[in-house]
Amino acid sequence: MLDLIKDLWGMMRVRKKFWLTPIILIMVLLGGLIVFAEGSAVAPFIYTLF
Repeated sequence: MLDLIKDLWGMMRVRKKFWLTPIILIMVLLGGLIVFAEGSAVAPFIYTLF
């Protein structure tokens, strides 16, 4: 997992693609929210946001 992050950061730095950083962060946060919401009592409240 750490190698993936290093490779991704290296690619963004070399190719000047820093605009990808907020997109990747939002995707990771939404993915974590979905995983967290699947098995908890918070799920009905989170699904009302979408």
